[in-house]
Formats: sequence, C-alpha cells, structure tokens
Amino acid sequence: MLVFWSEKLVMLAVPKTGTTALERALSSKASMVVRDPPILKHAPVYRYRRFLHPYFKQAGGQDMETLAVVREPVDWLGSWYRYRHRDDLIGHKNSTRDISFDDFVQAYMKGAKPPFAQVGSQAKFLLDNEGAIGVDDLFQYEQQDKLIAFLEDRLGIEISLPQMNVSPRMTLDLSDATQDKLRRKCADEFRVWEAGRR
Repeated sequence: MLVFWSEKLVMLAVPKTGTTALERALSSKASMVVRDPPILKHAPVYRYRRFLHPYFKQAGGQDMETLAVVREPVDWLGSWYRYRHRDDLIGHKNSTRDISFDDFVQAYMKGAKPPFAQVGSQAKFLLDNEGAIGVDDLFQYEQQDKLIAFLEDRLGIEISLPQMNVSPRMTLDLSDATQDKLRRKCADEFRVWEAGRR
C-alpha cells in the first residue's frame, strides 16, 4: 500500500497485479509505504475503510481518494499458478507442480479449497459490504498506459516501471467447461475486472 498524503491518494495493493513494481517506482514520492506485514500491505477495501480511513481522516481532516489495479481473472489465476509452480515450493502444500492449470482452477472454485488453491479473491478485496466497487479509481492491469498516465498526472512525476516478481512463462490451458464454470461461479471476479475498463 502506498499513501501520497499531499495528493490525497492511497493505492491499495491487490496481490498479483504489479503492485511491487509500482511500489519500487513510486516509493520515493510516497509519504507512507506499507510493505509489511502482508495483512497491512495487502489490506482490502473493507479493512482499509474500517481501520486506516478513519485514522487518516482524524490525522489530517481529509478524505483520501483510493486507487487499485485489477487483473483479468483467468490471467490472475494463471499468475498464481505459475508462481506456485516454482522449484522452491516442490513438496510444499502450496505447490502446483504436479497439478494441471485446469485442475488448479477447478480447485479454486471449491468451497473448501486445498492449500495450493487458496489465493484469495480480487472481488472480495475490492467490493464493499453492499457489493459495489469500493475504490474511487480502478484500473485494469492490462491497460498499464492508462494507469501510468493517471499516476503521472496526479503525482506530477514521470514513471518508469521495473519488471518485478514475474512468474515463469508457461502454457496455461483451460477446458471450455472449466472456463464456463469459472464465469458462472466466480461472476463477481469478472464483474470487478470489467469495472476497471476505461
């Protein structure tokens, strides 16, 4: 999470949406950089509103605008799958090494997910208690140019993003049946991603 106090802007860090690269590029401009613990770095909308928003309001008497990035759901799951496929996780309960991407996505859709498929939800991160988008500005990960243009204008700086935490490239195949089921069972994930289109 990045806080730009003078600009009245808070960037929430949705996991697997390039926030580490944004943090690296913008940390010198930020008033506050929350890197640890992960429960604070990746504070979702409901946690931000409950704990941090009131604190910021009390500290400065101002409302902070919120921003987040959302990634296309299949691509987001693919990033998690590839990340958990790495060598140092072999034999760990979170490893996806001996699991197909299709099986990973099927496991993600279960009520009681196995450990390797417990990767959270972009929708739960970004939706408020009424099911509405809980941030003021939402950008699709796939439209980096629009995000960067917004940030450069708002922060008054030129931004060059480094590549960080890039998962290994792999071919990821999903059956039509799994794709259809994902769109049905996880409709909010796609709704939130569509809301980021500009």
